[in-house]
Amino acid sequence: EWPGGKNLATTPAIWKKMFEIIPSDAFGLNYDPSHLVWMQMDEVKPIYDFKDKLFHVHAKDVKVYPEKLNEVGIMAYPLDYHSPKIPGLGDVNWRGFFSALTSVKYRGPVCIEVEDKAYEGSQKDVEAAILTSRNYLKQFLA
Repeated sequence: EWPGGKNLATTPAIWKKMFEIIPSDAFGLNYDPSHLVWMQMDEVKPIYDFKDKLFHVHAKDVKVYPEKLNEVGIMAYPLDYHSPKIPGLGDVNWRGFFSALTSVKYRGPVCIEVEDKAYEGSQKDVEAAILTSRNYLKQFLA
């Protein structure tokens, strides 16, 4: 669930509090860097801060449109100033992202999440999105 929906776990400050309240090794994050980017936050630093709580990672990008953000402000409905994209077509720092995952020795799943409207028209479009994303992300994988 996206920040602002039914998801309470939206920011590093909230994550820290959650893990203090529920100190379980079985409780962790489904980390989506695009959520932090559209909230105007650093998407790489939390990887280091929560390295032991990364259970699952999404590979989804987002394009923030500054001209729209300047018009509607950060408190607007998020889709009023950004668009979900496949990796490589948005503002996520993928080199820094995968460098951080490598540095913290993350070995869990990284799942390509297709929410890019340009690739949602058909099954073939979704398959093309997955292949295009994989081909782009390969440059960052060892």
